[in-house]
Amino acid sequence: MFTHVMIGSNDLERAKSFYDATFTALGGRHGEMDARGRLIYAHEGGLLMITKPIDGKPATAANGGTIGIAAASRDHVLAWHAAGTAHGGTAIESPPTERPNGSFVAYLRDPDGNKLTARTLPSK
Repeated sequence: MFTHVMIGSNDLERAKSFYDATFTALGGRHGEMDARGRLIYAHEGGLLMITKPIDGKPATAANGGTIGIAAASRDHVLAWHAAGTAHGGTAIESPPTERPNGSFVAYLRDPDGNKLTARTLPSK
């Protein structure tokens, strides 16, 4: 359904350190800057793009918004969470945990305050 998610950052170098670490933990690659100065991560057919706001105002985190990232395994979720907290992210909600539906999930805020989750698919 979605082609990409775009979020704002006030410090693209800090964002690159955080997202390079978390995407590597999921088996992805480091981000690339495009010609327009946006940091782009491609992972399993989707794009996560990080940019300074084009209106010149400071980037702010969405209140109530969460960006969900698919993880292949529980180990990937744990590695993502560890990499994120080691690179300026903040653990939130609860420690990485299994949900009643069988999915394994972890939550972080990135250095700009955006709320992220990495999770495995629920068991059937």
